[in-house]
Amino acid sequence: MKETDCRAVIAPTPLRLSWRINRQFVSFEWAMVVDKREDRVRRMFGEIAGRYDFLNHLLSLGSDVYWRWRTVRKVPPAGEGPILDVCTGTGDLALAYARAARGRAAVVGADFCRPMLAIGREKARAAGTGSLAFVEADAQCLPFADHSFQLVSVAFGLRNVTDTDRGLREMLRVCRPGGRVAVLEFSMPRWQPFRGLYGWYFRHVLPRIGQAVARNGQGAYNYLPESVGEFPAGEALAERMRAAGASDVRYYPLTLGVATLYVGTK
Repeated sequence: MKETDCRAVIAPTPLRLSWRINRQFVSFEWAMVVDKREDRVRRMFGEIAGRYDFLNHLLSLGSDVYWRWRTVRKVPPAGEGPILDVCTGTGDLALAYARAARGRAAVVGADFCRPMLAIGREKARAAGTGSLAFVEADAQCLPFADHSFQLVSVAFGLRNVTDTDRGLREMLRVCRPGGRVAVLEFSMPRWQPFRGLYGWYFRHVLPRIGQAVARNGQGAYNYLPESVGEFPAGEALAERMRAAGASDVRYYPLTLGVATLYVGTK
């Protein structure tokens, strides 16, 4: 297989046609879906880049640090093969992998938002992680050869990819046979009454705090609960990973299901 032709990436319309059937008639109606067009997502994250890390820690009450730590512990580096973190943002998971690799394996953080990458590079320099490099790239058309990486990860970024299945296929394409793919993503808890309380916080409190602090014009923290609500979770996402080429896919709820770690093997 050759590297992905990036020209084939087509942004979806933010409208979709839904339909329903009852005994008398079939009706069609237009319904809004989350707008994940590349230009919009790139602008949105560019606007909040300077406050992104602060808000992640604040709004998750520090749990995001634990979730990344758990990911590295569950899917650790193995040997000297390079590691890729896609949708790396400001590079927190890439940095965690660089520390865990201790210079034995090169780590690459890839993202298509330049302001995020600039912050990631500064953090890497401050941490003295010379084995970590950043590349500006779209997760749907990665500029790497097939079978390049021992491990391919993504943290809280897959749901922002315009075409989820294409993003997963690209992750599997650049992963070595026998290598692993790790997807860390938000999810909704199942256990009541926590699900109800968290859902209220997630839909009503978190967006207001986020927008007040970030002050961006793209509605990034209104987008967050919308994108999580629409994104597949649990077995649904595991099936998407299998369809993309992963085997032995397992998933692990974290913090009562607020986040979930998905792990598959190529």
